[in-house]
This record gives sequence, C-alpha cells and structure tokens, in this order.
Amino acid sequence: MKNLLKEKLQKGQVVIGTFVGFGHPDVTERLSRLGFDFLILDGEHAPLGFETMQQMLQAMNGSNCTPIVRPQWNDMVIIKRVLDIGAHGVLIPWVNTKEEAEYAVRACKYPPEGLRGCAPRRAALFDPDYIETANDEILVVVQIETRKAVGNIDGILSVKGIDACFIGPLDLSLSFGFYGPQWDNPQYIEAFDKVLVAAKNWGKPAGMATSQEIIQWAIEKGFTLNTVGGADDFLMQGARIALEKAQGTPQVK
Repeated sequence: MKNLLKEKLQKGQVVIGTFVGFGHPDVTERLSRLGFDFLILDGEHAPLGFETMQQMLQAMNGSNCTPIVRPQWNDMVIIKRVLDIGAHGVLIPWVNTKEEAEYAVRACKYPPEGLRGCAPRRAALFDPDYIETANDEILVVVQIETRKAVGNIDGILSVKGIDACFIGPLDLSLSFGFYGPQWDNPQYIEAFDKVLVAAKNWGKPAGMATSQEIIQWAIEKGFTLNTVGGADDFLMQGARIALEKAQGTPQVK
C-alpha cells in the first residue's frame, strides 16, 4: 500500500481534513473529491458500524483523499477491524501515557512489530503488497485530549511507531475544568505549545481539530495535521445560509 497522507506529512506539508459522522457513502464520495487531504470517519462519537464504514471507504476509491478512521477506543480488536476494511490510518482517542501509546502501535502492526491479526480482507483485495508494506504505511495518530496526556507528551511521542499526535480542544478544555476552548487562557494555550515543542523535538507532526475561525491560527502556530469542521457542520452551515437568504432574516446560531 501507499499512504499519500503519510508521505505528505513526512515532507513537512500542511494537510487539511475533516470529520465525517454521517453514515452514508455519498458523503465520503463527494467530500473525498473536493480537495481534502484526508477524511476521518468518526467511529468514536458517531453511530457508524463496521459495515457502514466499509461502504464509506469504498466510496473514496479513485480519489487522492486518504481514509482515516477514529475507532471507538484504543482497543486491539476494534483497530484490527477498521484497518482490515481499508483504513489507511487511525486516530486513536484518549491516549494518556507512553504505555497506552505502545499498546496502540502493537494493535496497528503485524508481527514481529505488533500483534495485529493477519486477515486483511478488503485492505489487501487489490494490493498484493499489502502485508509487506502495511507496517510502514499505516498512519498511527494518537489523540491528546487531557492534561495528563500533555504532561506525558514526550513519553508518548518517544514510542516508535507513533507517527503523529492530534489535540482534541474540547476534551482538553474539560480536562482544565471548563467547556469550550479558551484561547485567551494562558494555561490552556501553554498545553498547545508544550505539544508543539515535543512534536518538534521528536520530529513528528502535530495537529488539532479546528473550525473555520481558527484554522489559520493553528497552521501559523505550527500544527500541520488539521481538521476543519465536519460534515455535520457543513450541512447546518449550508442550510442556514440558504434559509437566511430565503427568509431575508439571520437565523439564531
């Protein structure tokens, strides 16, 4: 296999993706051809089953958009299944320690580097070299979303096989005792800076979930693996704009 997203990150390029929680292949088929570098199918917070995710991945065939899945948890069985249906990488939630990062790598890698069971089904269907290349090409991204994870960031990124880290600003804010990013809060911003410093020291990209309002701030700060909004947001924004124009009055947001 060849992971276009991983190649771009290794070259130091800034990449932009988005989350998809709608369980229909039409969504990934359209968004994957819009120009996003990657899509993240959200198995953690959206009601996506494995059959649905496979159909959504199939709809991305023929595009240059890399399919990533966020599994429900840092669980070897779940991770194995999303990779076997064709994900080119995983965004693993709630990784707070070096040990949890090591477990994530073992879940993603075939022996002798890991413990992933070997029956790649769809992933190898059109790729005779899949088994030989998967360990190098699968993108393993850990989500940093607690103060504990920030405190352990050097240990987490020291793990061989962890390719990148990704901040979840909402969960991180809850870890600080408030809901929603506080961009004027020095302690909160310091956490982002600490992750960036560690990522630079270990030579691994860092990213974060952003909105249209803060995506440029994230890029200028040094985050290179970013999402902007999500399919849910795009639907509501488009509908709101159309309704405002039709009614002639701004809608309550």
